[in-house]
Amino acid sequence: MPSPLPLFQITAPQIDRVVRVFYARIRAHGELGPVFAAHVRDWPAHEARIAAFWRNAILKERCYDGNPMRVHVAPPDIRPDHFPLWLSLFHEVLTQELAADTAARWGALADRIGHGLKMGLTSMRQKPDDVPSLL
Repeated sequence: MPSPLPLFQITAPQIDRVVRVFYARIRAHGELGPVFAAHVRDWPAHEARIAAFWRNAILKERCYDGNPMRVHVAPPDIRPDHFPLWLSLFHEVLTQELAADTAARWGALADRIGHGLKMGLTSMRQKPDDVPSLL
């Protein structure tokens, strides 16, 4: 059976470079840097895992087997308002490192994933008495 087609044209080395540049910026970011530093002990291993996530999502390599929702929901210091910051920084790196069309396609995928993580984090942390009013 042939492997599935990638979502868009990009190479594994390009994905690795974007991830590397992105996490260098994360480490220097005033708000996101400390949050990541509290949870990431081995940056090269983390970057390799995240690059595998993106190669799995984009190139269909079947090289990632984690659960991003569980990882992001567990720590209480990861907040829903971090996701727009994360996405903004990610879009900056994509625009800097890739051709416009590739950056736009990867950015759209990142937006969908980020939105899902933000919504999942919000709903999974909701207490029963936090049910919104339908009025």
